[in-house]
Amino acid sequence: MKKEVYDVILIGAGVTGSSIAYQLSKKKGNFLVLEEKGDVCEGASKANSGIAHGGYDAEPGSLKAKMNMEGIAMMEEMAKTLAFPYHKIGTFVLCHSEEDRPALEALYQRGLENKTPGMRIVEREELLKMEPNITEEIVAGLYCSEAGVIDPFATTIAFAEQANVNGVDFKFYQKVIGIEEGEEGNWLVRTQNEVYETRAVVNAAGLFSDRIHNMVSKEDDYHILPRKGEYMLLDRDADGIVNHVIFNLPTDKGKGILVSPTIDGNVLLGPTSEFVPSKDQTQTTQERLDYVRESAEHMIKGVPYSLVITSFTGVRAHEKGGDFILEEFKPGFFDCVGVESPGLTSSPAVGIYMANLVQERLQLPDNESFVAERKGFTKTREMSYEDRQALIKKDPAYGRIICRCESVSEGEILEAIHHPLGAKSLDGIKRRVRATAGRCQAGFCTPRLIELLAREWGVDWDEINKKDLDAYLLTGHVK
Repeated sequence: MKKEVYDVILIGAGVTGSSIAYQLSKKKGNFLVLEEKGDVCEGASKANSGIAHGGYDAEPGSLKAKMNMEGIAMMEEMAKTLAFPYHKIGTFVLCHSEEDRPALEALYQRGLENKTPGMRIVEREELLKMEPNITEEIVAGLYCSEAGVIDPFATTIAFAEQANVNGVDFKFYQKVIGIEEGEEGNWLVRTQNEVYETRAVVNAAGLFSDRIHNMVSKEDDYHILPRKGEYMLLDRDADGIVNHVIFNLPTDKGKGILVSPTIDGNVLLGPTSEFVPSKDQTQTTQERLDYVRESAEHMIKGVPYSLVITSFTGVRAHEKGGDFILEEFKPGFFDCVGVESPGLTSSPAVGIYMANLVQERLQLPDNESFVAERKGFTKTREMSYEDRQALIKKDPAYGRIICRCESVSEGEILEAIHHPLGAKSLDGIKRRVRATAGRCQAGFCTPRLIELLAREWGVDWDEINKKDLDAYLLTGHVK
């Protein structure tokens, strides 16, 4: 039997890889996504600030600037089409003294060069009306009305689900360990237990995109410098201490600490920024979280730190050149390397850009049965009493609350399990419908979630994990 040959194999199921997969699914072809972890959105895409950036910060003329501006312009319509949340609440970059005003003005000029819409410099008196809790030292701020907040989980999952609906296959726990040129111009992609043949490879492996690239390059090596950022997340009771995304003036280390509402009504503080030797160095530290707190106190008064419900770390894929690398490196081998902030904002544009490069090579026909619009997850918490009662009458599972903190019903959890690329772990459920994401951080609902996952997938309880295979929750049976 002749071995199956794919048209395109994409490596990595983060927001970049999933967006490219979605755009490629508009064409008729045999497409496969290989992901090292057990779900989509398991790398850098899952632990970031969730900001839709306006575009004033990127270096003019860079691919970062181009993709940022195109991505933010597409975001509102894309969010409607794929049913993921996006709130255009605007951003501020704070100026702490008159001595810093030239830097604020320079950022404004950079935004003009990038053609960032909705920008203006706001003086303290007006700024206080928009953000009453800013500290006494703030003299002005750069306002961008077109920026906002977005859910990185929901965005990635939406791209991946709709790609899957349109015929893209996803295989998990497939770590790529080798790539070589095969016969007839094809590529052989080797994982720990399989060898795949494909006409084209798209490297969207995030933090490990340099490793994937360097499998096919002996001279033009790329080098990802992992940059760690630590965050604190506040409970919903902190909602209202800020109304916009609040940044400090950026430095060469990044955009600095932010204080921001999240898409779900929490408040986010962070991130720090430090280069670390290991790409899996994701532990938080008291020292760096203290720095987050100290920095936030120079921006916003009265941050209620008693409402911190969790802290976490993200690791960003900074390439030594500092810009996105989006190219066909060799015939049929395509690179997405160094996609860090504003990678989430840029993802719709990067998806189109890379899919077009692949299409130039392969000349695939249109997918005449392509389904553009996605149906999102039910959110009973946001429904009116009447609509919720009608839904419960139709399906009583929506009346059984499993996650009290986030008011997530059994019906919503079953949707998370049975949607395309359905959740198989606790974190998979969290990222789809927010069960376990509230103030008790899974303290109450974990047993019921394990029960539902085991029942729906037909496995034993001790086969259910928090995320990956080694993140087990139960070690065995006592009777």
